[in-house]
Amino acid sequence: MNTPGSRSAPNPPRAHLHLLRAAARRLAKPIAFLLGLHVIGTAGYLIIGGPRYSVLDGLYMTFITIATIGYGEVIDLSGSTAGRVFTMVLGFTGIANTWVIMSVLTAMLIEGDIHNALKRRRMHKTIDKLSNHHIVCGLGRVGANVAAELARTERAYVTIDIDTARAEICREEDPEMLFLHGDAAEDHVLIAAGLERAAGVFAITGDDAKNLVITLSAKQINPSIRVVARCHEVNYIEKMKRVGADAIVSPDFNGGMSIVASMVRPQVASFMEDMAHADRDYRVEEFAVPGPLSGTAVRELDPRGPHHLLLAVRGGGQWHYNPSDEYAVRAGDVLLYMVTPSGRKHLQQRLGAA
Repeated sequence: MNTPGSRSAPNPPRAHLHLLRAAARRLAKPIAFLLGLHVIGTAGYLIIGGPRYSVLDGLYMTFITIATIGYGEVIDLSGSTAGRVFTMVLGFTGIANTWVIMSVLTAMLIEGDIHNALKRRRMHKTIDKLSNHHIVCGLGRVGANVAAELARTERAYVTIDIDTARAEICREEDPEMLFLHGDAAEDHVLIAAGLERAAGVFAITGDDAKNLVITLSAKQINPSIRVVARCHEVNYIEKMKRVGADAIVSPDFNGGMSIVASMVRPQVASFMEDMAHADRDYRVEEFAVPGPLSGTAVRELDPRGPHHLLLAVRGGGQWHYNPSDEYAVRAGDVLLYMVTPSGRKHLQQRLGAA
């Protein structure tokens, strides 16, 4: 793992650069051979034709021979057996080499090398423009659901996984999903995902040890970022807290609580279930009160509308549920709204929220 002081070091080459370089290596020899043929052909025609012909004449003869264009000869070979034999050998060799180049290009197109390289390049450019987005590390069952929820609530996000097959499955729901193939425990992969500009990281692979490393790496690179970590084993919880995890979620524990709620509070559980799974339904979101709005009454903060409803205010260390219109908020208070995606965007603009 890299130390914080190593963050300024250049990142390793990205995947699309590797693919482009591999394509260049496959074409290097046949293209070099083609250029060499032109040099040999030009020199040969100058020797055969004599001093009255220029280098351009020799190059032109070589080009039309290899390209099989069939234009008129600028160097007279009518009386030269050696010239005709040289032309046949040059033409045969050049045509064979051209077919080699075309077969390599065809193979690369069929294999998708160029397409995948360009696709990855476009994706990296898109990621480089992102800010205040979320990074999902791990696209297993939990990660896929996290990515789907971010897509449904119209939040920008980048996913990371070492298994490209998982990404293709997730793309069935969100074709525009941004995906990086790599190990999220590696610093350069997190940096490529825009960690230094991101709002949060989900360390939710199926491996507690890897989630621990992802949390530590993320906090070293960007100490202010929020990290939510997935944890199965109890003995990892304290370790994740020590390395900086802002929240630790146990799917096993939460699943147990949900099962109990479905039994003893069925309508509440049904309400929360519908809210979590409806594509265009409401979600409960939080917004911090910015300094310029300190002292503003609730009635001036759009407490209710067709796409948002204020539920509570967290201020002074306690919750104020269903606050009155006259209640004055203070900078740093947290407003809890029930919102649709469009309502969230409206409140972000209204409150200057991130």
